[in-house]
Amino acid sequence: MTSTARQAAAFGAGLVIIYTALISSADAITKLIAGGYAAPQLFCLSGLMVMGLSVLADRYPSQRLGLRTQCPRAMAVRSGATVLAAVSFFYAFKFLPFAEVFLFIGMMPILAGLMSGLILREHVRPAAWMALVAGFAGMLCLFPGGFGSVSIGHVFAMSAAFFGTLSMVMARFIGRYESNSLAQVFYPNAAIFVTMAFALPFVWKPMPVTDLLWVAAYAGFLFGARWLLVIALRLLAAYAVTPLMNLQFVWMVGLGAVFFGEYPAANTYLGVAIVIGTGLFLVWDQFTKPEQRKPLFDLSSVFKNFRTDP
Repeated sequence: MTSTARQAAAFGAGLVIIYTALISSADAITKLIAGGYAAPQLFCLSGLMVMGLSVLADRYPSQRLGLRTQCPRAMAVRSGATVLAAVSFFYAFKFLPFAEVFLFIGMMPILAGLMSGLILREHVRPAAWMALVAGFAGMLCLFPGGFGSVSIGHVFAMSAAFFGTLSMVMARFIGRYESNSLAQVFYPNAAIFVTMAFALPFVWKPMPVTDLLWVAAYAGFLFGARWLLVIALRLLAAYAVTPLMNLQFVWMVGLGAVFFGEYPAANTYLGVAIVIGTGLFLVWDQFTKPEQRKPLFDLSSVFKNFRTDP
Protein backbone atom coordinates (compact mmCIF):
# COMPACT_ATOMS: atom_id res chain seq x y z
CA MET A 1 0.00 0.00 0.00
CA THR A 2 1.44 3.38 -1.00
CA SER A 3 1.88 6.28 1.40
CA THR A 4 -1.00 8.14 -0.25
CA ALA A 5 -3.26 5.12 0.04
CA ARG A 6 -2.34 4.69 3.71
CA GLN A 7 -3.12 8.36 4.38
CA ALA A 8 -6.47 8.03 2.61
CA ALA A 9 -7.27 4.88 4.60
CA ALA A 10 -6.32 6.56 7.88
CA PHE A 11 -8.43 9.61 6.99
CA GLY A 12 -11.36 7.36 6.10
CA ALA A 13 -11.00 5.48 9.40
CA GLY A 14 -11.01 8.77 11.30
CA LEU A 15 -14.19 9.82 9.54
CA VAL A 16 -15.86 6.54 10.50
CA ILE A 17 -14.92 7.05 14.17
CA ILE A 18 -16.53 10.51 14.14
CA TYR A 19 -19.49 8.97 12.32
CA THR A 20 -20.06 6.48 15.15
CA ALA A 21 -20.31 9.30 17.71
CA LEU A 22 -22.74 11.28 15.54
CA ILE A 23 -24.96 8.36 14.56
CA SER A 24 -25.11 7.04 18.14
CA SER A 25 -26.25 10.48 19.29
CA ALA A 26 -28.91 10.47 16.56
CA ASP A 27 -29.98 6.96 17.63
CA ALA A 28 -30.36 8.12 21.23
CA ILE A 29 -32.67 10.92 20.08
CA THR A 30 -34.61 8.38 18.01
CA LYS A 31 -35.20 6.29 21.11
CA LEU A 32 -36.23 9.40 23.05
CA ILE A 33 -38.70 10.56 20.37
CA ALA A 34 -40.04 7.03 19.76
CA GLY A 35 -41.52 7.06 23.25
CA GLY A 36 -44.02 9.78 22.38
CA TYR A 37 -44.39 10.09 18.61
CA ALA A 38 -44.89 7.92 15.54
CA ALA A 39 -42.07 7.35 13.06
CA PRO A 40 -43.49 9.59 10.27
CA GLN A 41 -43.44 12.63 12.54
CA LEU A 42 -39.72 12.34 13.31
CA PHE A 43 -38.63 11.33 9.82
CA CYS A 44 -40.77 13.76 7.85
CA LEU A 45 -39.50 16.75 9.82
CA SER A 46 -35.90 15.59 10.02
CA GLY A 47 -35.86 14.54 6.35
CA LEU A 48 -36.93 18.04 5.35
CA MET A 49 -34.27 19.56 7.61
CA VAL A 50 -31.50 17.34 6.20
CA MET A 51 -32.59 18.24 2.65
CA GLY A 52 -32.30 21.90 3.58
CA LEU A 53 -28.85 21.38 5.12
CA SER A 54 -27.74 19.57 1.95
CA VAL A 55 -28.85 22.47 -0.23
CA LEU A 56 -27.14 24.99 2.06
CA ALA A 57 -23.91 22.97 2.15
CA ASP A 58 -23.90 22.84 -1.64
CA ARG A 59 -23.81 26.63 -1.72
CA TYR A 60 -20.34 26.59 -0.13
CA PRO A 61 -17.92 27.65 -2.91
CA SER A 62 -15.53 24.69 -2.62
CA GLN A 63 -18.42 22.20 -2.46
CA ARG A 64 -20.71 23.58 -5.15
CA LEU A 65 -21.36 20.51 -7.31
CA GLY A 66 -25.14 20.61 -7.46
CA LEU A 67 -27.31 17.68 -6.41
CA ARG A 68 -27.48 15.86 -9.73
CA THR A 69 -26.56 12.18 -9.71
CA GLN A 70 -25.08 10.09 -12.52
CA CYS A 71 -26.56 6.92 -11.02
CA PRO A 72 -30.32 7.56 -10.72
CA ARG A 73 -31.42 3.93 -10.52
CA ALA A 74 -28.72 2.95 -8.05
CA MET A 75 -29.62 6.06 -6.05
CA ALA A 76 -33.24 4.92 -6.04
CA VAL A 77 -32.19 1.56 -4.59
CA ARG A 78 -30.09 3.32 -1.94
CA SER A 79 -32.94 5.71 -1.12
CA GLY A 80 -35.50 2.92 -0.79
CA ALA A 81 -33.17 0.90 1.43
CA THR A 82 -32.52 3.99 3.58
CA VAL A 83 -36.26 4.52 4.12
CA LEU A 84 -36.79 0.89 5.16
CA ALA A 85 -33.72 0.96 7.41
CA ALA A 86 -34.81 4.20 9.12
CA VAL A 87 -38.30 2.90 9.90
CA SER A 88 -36.91 -0.44 11.08
CA PHE A 89 -34.38 1.23 13.38
CA PHE A 90 -37.08 3.50 14.79
CA TYR A 91 -39.20 0.57 15.93
CA ALA A 92 -36.19 -1.49 16.98
CA PHE A 93 -35.18 1.30 19.37
CA LYS A 94 -38.79 1.64 20.48
CA PHE A 95 -39.13 -2.01 21.51
CA LEU A 96 -35.57 -3.05 22.49
CA PRO A 97 -32.93 -1.82 24.95
CA PHE A 98 -30.48 0.54 23.32
CA ALA A 99 -27.36 -1.65 23.48
CA GLU A 100 -29.27 -4.77 22.43
CA VAL A 101 -29.93 -3.24 19.02
CA PHE A 102 -26.18 -3.00 18.55
CA LEU A 103 -25.91 -6.78 18.31
CA PHE A 104 -27.76 -6.51 15.01
CA ILE A 105 -25.71 -3.48 13.95
CA GLY A 106 -22.66 -5.65 14.64
CA MET A 107 -23.88 -8.05 11.95
CA MET A 108 -23.48 -5.33 9.34
CA PRO A 109 -19.76 -6.02 8.61
CA ILE A 110 -20.65 -9.62 7.80
CA LEU A 111 -23.65 -8.63 5.68
CA ALA A 112 -21.45 -6.02 3.96
CA GLY A 113 -18.90 -8.69 3.11
CA LEU A 114 -21.60 -10.77 1.45
CA MET A 115 -23.31 -7.88 -0.35
CA SER A 116 -19.98 -6.49 -1.56
CA GLY A 117 -19.40 -9.74 -3.39
CA LEU A 118 -22.87 -9.76 -4.91
CA ILE A 119 -23.04 -6.10 -5.90
CA LEU A 120 -19.51 -4.68 -6.04
CA ARG A 121 -17.63 -7.79 -7.19
CA GLU A 122 -15.53 -7.49 -4.03
CA HIS A 123 -15.86 -11.23 -4.05
CA VAL A 124 -17.34 -13.32 -1.25
CA ARG A 125 -14.70 -15.49 0.35
CA PRO A 126 -15.63 -18.69 2.22
CA ALA A 127 -14.62 -16.87 5.42
CA ALA A 128 -17.57 -14.51 4.93
CA TRP A 129 -20.01 -17.40 5.01
CA MET A 130 -18.33 -18.80 8.13
CA ALA A 131 -18.49 -15.36 9.74
CA LEU A 132 -22.19 -15.13 8.94
CA VAL A 133 -22.84 -18.44 10.71
CA ALA A 134 -20.75 -17.34 13.72
CA GLY A 135 -22.53 -13.97 13.81
CA PHE A 136 -25.88 -15.75 13.80
CA ALA A 137 -24.65 -17.79 16.76
CA GLY A 138 -23.79 -14.53 18.50
CA MET A 139 -27.33 -13.25 17.97
CA LEU A 140 -28.68 -16.44 19.56
CA CYS A 141 -27.13 -15.25 22.82
CA LEU A 142 -29.98 -12.75 23.00
CA PHE A 143 -32.44 -15.62 23.30
CA PRO A 144 -31.31 -17.89 26.15
CA GLY A 145 -34.92 -19.03 26.48
CA GLY A 146 -35.10 -20.13 22.84
CA PHE A 147 -36.78 -18.59 19.80
CA GLY A 148 -39.96 -18.17 21.80
CA SER A 149 -38.37 -15.03 23.24
CA VAL A 150 -37.94 -13.44 19.80
CA SER A 151 -39.98 -10.23 19.72
CA ILE A 152 -41.16 -7.86 17.03
CA GLY A 153 -38.32 -5.57 18.10
CA HIS A 154 -35.77 -8.20 17.11
CA VAL A 155 -37.44 -8.58 13.71
CA PHE A 156 -37.23 -4.82 13.16
CA ALA A 157 -33.57 -4.81 14.26
CA MET A 158 -32.64 -7.53 11.76
CA SER A 159 -34.53 -5.69 9.02
CA ALA A 160 -32.68 -2.49 9.94
CA ALA A 161 -29.30 -4.22 9.74
CA PHE A 162 -30.10 -5.72 6.33
CA PHE A 163 -31.44 -2.58 4.68
CA GLY A 164 -28.87 -0.36 6.39
CA THR A 165 -26.08 -2.50 4.95
CA LEU A 166 -27.68 -2.47 1.50
CA SER A 167 -27.83 1.34 1.64
CA MET A 168 -24.12 1.52 2.57
CA VAL A 169 -23.02 -0.90 -0.15
CA MET A 170 -25.02 1.05 -2.73
CA ALA A 171 -23.30 4.23 -1.49
CA ARG A 172 -19.93 2.66 -2.30
CA PHE A 173 -21.28 1.50 -5.68
CA ILE A 174 -22.38 5.05 -6.54
CA GLY A 175 -19.10 6.44 -5.20
CA ARG A 176 -17.25 4.54 -7.93
CA TYR A 177 -18.83 6.76 -10.57
CA GLU A 178 -19.30 10.14 -8.91
CA SER A 179 -17.74 12.19 -6.11
CA ASN A 180 -20.80 14.28 -5.26
CA SER A 181 -21.30 13.04 -1.71
CA LEU A 182 -24.06 15.54 -0.92
CA ALA A 183 -26.32 13.96 -3.53
CA GLN A 184 -26.10 10.73 -1.57
CA VAL A 185 -27.31 12.58 1.52
CA PHE A 186 -30.02 14.60 -0.22
CA TYR A 187 -31.91 11.95 -2.19
CA PRO A 188 -32.31 9.30 0.54
CA ASN A 189 -33.63 11.99 2.89
CA ALA A 190 -35.89 13.32 0.15
CA ALA A 191 -37.28 9.78 -0.17
CA ILE A 192 -37.81 9.63 3.60
CA PHE A 193 -39.56 13.02 3.59
CA VAL A 194 -41.90 12.17 0.70
CA THR A 195 -42.75 8.70 2.03
CA MET A 196 -43.44 9.88 5.57
CA ALA A 197 -45.40 12.94 4.42
CA PHE A 198 -48.18 10.66 3.18
CA ALA A 199 -48.61 9.12 6.65
CA LEU A 200 -47.97 12.27 8.68
CA PRO A 201 -51.57 13.63 8.68
CA PHE A 202 -52.79 10.43 10.32
CA VAL A 203 -50.28 10.40 13.20
CA TRP A 204 -49.39 14.06 13.80
CA LYS A 205 -49.21 15.20 17.42
CA PRO A 206 -48.47 18.79 18.47
CA MET A 207 -44.83 19.14 19.52
CA PRO A 208 -43.50 21.51 22.17
CA VAL A 209 -40.47 23.62 21.31
CA THR A 210 -38.18 21.29 23.29
CA ASP A 211 -39.12 18.29 21.17
CA LEU A 212 -38.74 20.32 17.97
CA LEU A 213 -35.22 21.19 19.10
CA TRP A 214 -34.54 17.47 19.65
CA VAL A 215 -35.71 16.77 16.09
CA ALA A 216 -33.46 19.56 14.80
CA ALA A 217 -30.52 18.09 16.73
CA TYR A 218 -31.32 14.66 15.29
CA ALA A 219 -31.33 16.11 11.77
CA GLY A 220 -27.98 17.82 12.39
CA PHE A 221 -26.34 14.66 13.74
CA LEU A 222 -27.81 12.58 10.92
CA PHE A 223 -26.70 15.02 8.23
CA GLY A 224 -23.13 15.06 9.51
CA ALA A 225 -23.01 11.30 10.03
CA ARG A 226 -24.32 10.37 6.59
CA TRP A 227 -22.10 12.88 4.79
CA LEU A 228 -19.00 11.59 6.57
CA LEU A 229 -19.96 7.97 5.91
CA VAL A 230 -20.41 8.52 2.17
CA ILE A 231 -16.92 10.08 2.00
CA ALA A 232 -15.44 7.24 4.07
CA LEU A 233 -17.01 4.65 1.78
CA ARG A 234 -15.17 6.22 -1.15
CA LEU A 235 -11.87 5.82 0.69
CA LEU A 236 -12.35 2.39 2.27
CA ALA A 237 -14.04 -0.83 1.21
CA ALA A 238 -17.42 -1.48 2.83
CA TYR A 239 -16.08 -4.51 4.71
CA ALA A 240 -13.34 -2.30 6.24
CA VAL A 241 -15.70 0.52 7.21
CA THR A 242 -18.35 -1.49 9.00
CA PRO A 243 -16.09 -3.17 11.62
CA LEU A 244 -14.93 0.29 12.71
CA MET A 245 -18.58 0.98 13.40
CA ASN A 246 -18.32 -1.48 16.30
CA LEU A 247 -17.21 1.54 18.33
CA GLN A 248 -20.93 2.35 18.38
CA PHE A 249 -21.38 -0.28 21.08
CA VAL A 250 -19.27 1.81 23.47
CA TRP A 251 -21.29 4.94 22.71
CA MET A 252 -24.60 3.07 22.92
CA VAL A 253 -23.84 1.44 26.27
CA GLY A 254 -22.81 4.80 27.69
CA LEU A 255 -25.82 6.68 26.31
CA GLY A 256 -28.19 3.88 27.33
CA ALA A 257 -26.88 3.92 30.90
CA VAL A 258 -26.82 7.72 31.30
CA PHE A 259 -30.09 8.66 29.60
CA PHE A 260 -32.26 5.52 29.74
CA GLY A 261 -30.97 3.62 32.77
CA GLU A 262 -30.28 0.53 30.62
CA TYR A 263 -27.46 -1.86 31.48
CA PRO A 264 -26.81 -4.80 29.12
CA ALA A 265 -27.09 -8.32 30.53
CA ALA A 266 -24.13 -10.72 30.40
CA ASN A 267 -25.62 -12.63 27.45
CA THR A 268 -25.71 -9.39 25.44
CA TYR A 269 -22.00 -8.80 26.05
CA LEU A 270 -21.26 -12.39 25.01
CA GLY A 271 -23.24 -12.00 21.80
CA VAL A 272 -21.54 -8.69 21.01
CA ALA A 273 -18.10 -10.22 21.57
CA ILE A 274 -18.88 -13.03 19.12
CA VAL A 275 -20.31 -10.70 16.48
CA ILE A 276 -17.46 -8.19 16.74
CA GLY A 277 -14.91 -11.00 16.66
CA THR A 278 -16.36 -12.45 13.47
CA GLY A 279 -16.41 -9.03 11.83
CA LEU A 280 -12.77 -8.40 12.71
CA PHE A 281 -11.83 -11.86 11.43
CA LEU A 282 -13.51 -11.03 8.14
CA VAL A 283 -11.42 -7.86 7.80
CA TRP A 284 -8.22 -9.76 8.67
CA ASP A 285 -9.07 -12.38 6.06
CA GLN A 286 -9.67 -9.74 3.38
CA PHE A 287 -6.38 -7.95 4.06
CA THR A 288 -4.13 -11.00 4.48
CA LYS A 289 -5.51 -13.10 1.61
CA PRO A 290 -6.29 -10.67 -1.19
CA GLU A 291 -6.11 -13.15 -4.08
CA GLN A 292 -9.22 -13.14 -6.23
CA ARG A 293 -11.59 -16.05 -6.55
CA LYS A 294 -14.79 -16.37 -8.47
CA PRO A 295 -17.74 -15.32 -6.31
CA LEU A 296 -20.30 -17.93 -5.39
CA PHE A 297 -22.95 -15.52 -6.69
CA ASP A 298 -22.54 -12.40 -8.79
CA LEU A 299 -25.18 -9.69 -9.08
CA SER A 300 -22.81 -7.15 -10.58
CA SER A 301 -24.39 -7.70 -13.98
CA VAL A 302 -27.70 -6.57 -12.50
CA PHE A 303 -26.22 -3.38 -11.09
CA LYS A 304 -23.73 -2.51 -13.83
CA ASN A 305 -26.46 -0.69 -15.76
CA PHE A 306 -27.63 1.20 -12.66
CA ARG A 307 -25.94 4.36 -13.76
CA THR A 308 -26.17 6.71 -16.68
CA ASP A 309 -23.11 7.47 -18.75
CA PRO A 310 -21.51 10.77 -17.77
